[in-house]
Amino acid sequence: MMSSNLRLVRFMAGTVSAIVLTACAATIHVESYAVRGADFNRYRTYGFAPADQVSTGDPRLDNNPFFNERMQADIDKQLAANGFEKTASPTPDLLIHYHASFRWQVDVNGVDQEHGYCRSGDCLPFAYEAGTLTVDLVETGTSSLVWRGWAECGVDGVIDNQTWLEQKVDDAVTRILAQLPRRR
Repeated sequence: MMSSNLRLVRFMAGTVSAIVLTACAATIHVESYAVRGADFNRYRTYGFAPADQVSTGDPRLDNNPFFNERMQADIDKQLAANGFEKTASPTPDLLIHYHASFRWQVDVNGVDQEHGYCRSGDCLPFAYEAGTLTVDLVETGTSSLVWRGWAECGVDGVIDNQTWLEQKVDDAVTRILAQLPRRR
């Protein structure tokens, strides 16, 4: 009886976690911008901008070496899949910059009211922490931005939960770099 209840509790916890993660994944908003006329076929190699140029402004991430390691590993994986080579050369074709920023947002439930889920005054506003993760590709020779991709979503509780943070970073970086123009 006890193990049956324990299995049910574990199943319910897993189900709730899956629903929460799925709902959160669906709320990631991803956009990108490419400089007009940029020819991505002429870029082969990349490297990361110096560590002193990567800052989130949030000590919870700036002091988390695993965040930077995860970001770079995810970016490496996605760029390699797109035919780019990481190089130790001081002059790669592209320098990769990434940034994270966080701010408090207030949702006044406008979407709920639009779709008739509640009547005016029935839904209370709520505050949540939102984050934006940005990945820039900068041409080394000219220091010009060639491409920028970013993902925005709610991050309540994510920064303080390493496993959840890693999942969010994986998902966001994959979605961001899926926007990168394909090389031939």
